[in-house]
Amino acid sequence: MRLGVNIDHVATVRQARCAAEPDPVTAAALAELGGAAGITVHLRGDRRHIQNRDLHLLRQVVRTRLNVEMAATDEMVSIAADVQPDQVTLVPEKENEVTTTGGLDVVRHHELIRDVAERLKEHGILVSLFIDPLEDQVGAAQLTGAKAVEINTGTYSEMAVHSCQQELDRIRRAATMAHSLGLEVLGGHGLTYVNVKPVARISEIVELNIGHSIVSRAVLIGLERAVRDMVVLLG
Repeated sequence: MRLGVNIDHVATVRQARCAAEPDPVTAAALAELGGAAGITVHLRGDRRHIQNRDLHLLRQVVRTRLNVEMAATDEMVSIAADVQPDQVTLVPEKENEVTTTGGLDVVRHHELIRDVAERLKEHGILVSLFIDPLEDQVGAAQLTGAKAVEINTGTYSEMAVHSCQQELDRIRRAATMAHSLGLEVLGGHGLTYVNVKPVARISEIVELNIGHSIVSRAVLIGLERAVRDMVVLLG
């Protein structure tokens, strides 16, 4: 099981003061030292945390895999073509949302997503789609030509541990279907040190992307140790 560490919230702290620190590029290096198999950032249209300059510096510094989350827009395709991350994860983006609130509606926006995925693939960039654990979304994702899907674990993560089995089963079914269609299966959103293990046990999921929980722990004990602690939980 690979761990992708999302470092957006390091940039959030920096942007709160429009200062030079904490530097997400330094955070990426520390996360890799702690065992991260990849670094994830979300370049939002409003640039609320990660900035264009961060992407260029991260591309030079990251030694594992650089995964950039972005909306399916012409602007973002152009930036990805310039930066050349290892992977782009297409995500929905709503104005004024605190964080991503759901998966892409690939069924509804199939033509747009397929077009953007093809353009990114022409630049040699692996494409993943962030989707809810629904079979129709998995099927539509496979038809876009994307190589991977990241299954949204947000609803599961918001539930109490004793009442989340039904949602966990939904995630498992979606992962099984995606794997059977030849898609690489990732997962993420809202996962913590408390709730990550059941998702990590789903054999079809090969990578989990986790950000807020790790950065929150890092404030107290340091980023490298916080990443190492999560790597141990993923087994």
